[in-house]
Amino acid sequence: MKAAFFLVLLLITFNVAEAQNTPPRKPCMAPECSQFDFWLGEWDLTHSDTVHASNHVTREMDGCLTHEHFDDPSTNYRGESWSMYNPMIKKWQQTWVDNRGGYIALAGVFENGEMALYTEPFTLNGKRTVNRMVYYNIKKDSFDWRWEGSADEGKTWKQNWLIHYNRKK
Repeated sequence: MKAAFFLVLLLITFNVAEAQNTPPRKPCMAPECSQFDFWLGEWDLTHSDTVHASNHVTREMDGCLTHEHFDDPSTNYRGESWSMYNPMIKKWQQTWVDNRGGYIALAGVFENGEMALYTEPFTLNGKRTVNRMVYYNIKKDSFDWRWEGSADEGKTWKQNWLIHYNRKK
């Protein structure tokens, strides 16, 4: 009986020591979790060859979150987005909020060198509509971004906004 007690005590001590020596698990280490890394950094945003805004994009929450800080001082338009890869649904999810009361929730994937995030369908002026943003032409120091809408369930898309990103030097 005494030997069994000491054996149990030894096993408990070993398991506690092993748990203390095991580094904590990093939940956002899957390869998909770094698909938005191209966006990290400081950016000048142009539309029609004129700098209109800037973006400051960081990785936060132990590497799980991509956080965007958008600023267009000429129009006093500011917004932030939070993007995270959700392994449960195998998609990126993004939430955007801005100083004009805007709120947009999107989800999508990185495929064929492009990140495409979609809104859920909604009714606008009596038409079922879906919007998407697409990050494309991705290079180390630049990429393009477009905001599009579709009123035919994604069969055709109308470009509403096109922005070119250049990394600040």
